[in-house]
Amino acid sequence: MKVTDVRIRKITSEGKMKAVVSVTFDDQFVVHDIKIIEGQNGPFIAMPSRKMGEGDFRDIAHPINSDTRRMIQEAIFERYEEIEAQEAAEAEVKAEAIGTSEEDAKEGYVEDREEEKTEAVPE
Repeated sequence: MKVTDVRIRKITSEGKMKAVVSVTFDDQFVVHDIKIIEGQNGPFIAMPSRKMGEGDFRDIAHPINSDTRRMIQEAIFERYEEIEAQEAAEAEVKAEAIGTSEEDAKEGYVEDREEEKTEAVPE
């Protein structure tokens, strides 16, 4: 069994959940709603689960052994790091284009600065 596709939807709100992932195996079977969560010791994946009676959660789908979990986790984190690097590069290009910091560009302050520039033009 091989991971043949990883699709990541990043979560923009502040919080511990960073993304929701769909993983395809052998181009034939997909598992949706795997979550990337920022923990105290770094990010980890949480398999799709359902809330049971008294607040307990039970996995709907999960790997049977640690090797399979590691394979899935490595594929997810590899793709997630690619997306993070791509976004950082795009933010750097935007920041250089308008003369702001990379962090401001990532956070969306680019638009604010562009608006300030257009507003500051004398009539």
